[in-house]
Parts: sequence; C-alpha cells; structure tokens
Amino acid sequence: MSANTECPLSPSLKDLPKVACDLKSQLEGFNPDNMKRASTQEKNILPTADDVKQEKQHSALIQGVENFNADMLKRTNTHEKIILPNAQDVAAEKTQKALINSVEAFDTGKLKHAETKEKIVLPDKDAIEQEKGQQQLFAGIENFDTKKLKHTETQEKNPLPTKEAIDAEKAA
Repeated sequence: MSANTECPLSPSLKDLPKVACDLKSQLEGFNPDNMKRASTQEKNILPTADDVKQEKQHSALIQGVENFNADMLKRTNTHEKIILPNAQDVAAEKTQKALINSVEAFDTGKLKHAETKEKIVLPDKDAIEQEKGQQQLFAGIENFDTKKLKHTETQEKNPLPTKEAIDAEKAA
C-alpha cells in the first residue's frame, strides 16, 4: 500500500506509543493455555411471570385512568339536611345558660358562717359485751352439730282415763 491510500484516521508508526521491551517480550510469549478456567455467571436477571403480570395490570390501570370518559357518569343531586332547633330547644338552652350564669355569678360572701360539730357516739362497755354475747349465741346456733345428740324415747305422762272412770264421770 502506498502512503496515499492509507486511511486518514489511522495513525502512522511514529505516532504510536512505544512499548517497553520487557513488556513486549511478555506479550509476544503469552500462552492462553496457562490461564485458569473461570466460570461466567450472567448477571442480567430477567423478570418472572408474576412481575410481567403485575406490570401489565399496572399499565392497564394507568391507561384506564388516562382514557376515562367522564360523559359516562350519571348526575346525582346532593340533599343537605340541616335541622334547625325548634322554639322549645332554644328555650331550654336559654334556661340552661341562665342557670350556669347564675351559678358562676354566685357571691359566696353572702353566706353565713356555720360551725361543724362532729358527734361520734361510741357504744359503752356494757353494749359491746352484750353484742359479743349475742354474736357468740348466733355462732353457737349456726354451728350446732346434731350428731352429738343422744337418742331418747318419749314417755307419755298424761295417761288417758280408763273406761270405768269415763262411765263414772258420765253418771255424775
């Protein structure tokens, strides 16, 4: 090739960078068989079927919102129900307000002073002893054990009159 036919973008030999001799000899003596084997792992992970399905649903939703036709909506009227209080409610509220105002404006200075006397009447010793006796009696009655009773036979002390005594009484 002549110098005129070379590509104008390719540099000339003198413009190329110089390589050190020891590096040049290493590059010329390179043997790819001396390299270690390495397994390659693809890092480009493709989306799963669920991911694709979710993305389609999302894009369909966005498209539905963008292409929404407002003419398909039905017109509705809003009925506002405001119930105003009647005359009785207003009168009751005025009465309550008047009562609250009179309580708030009450002058405690017009009150008379009153002395409080505490009267605590404690039972005397005899009343306490009598109450203890009654409680013991009740406890004895409530806790009475009928199994401790002895069996007895009843004897009738009122004998009936004999037939002769009855006849004599009738005759008399």
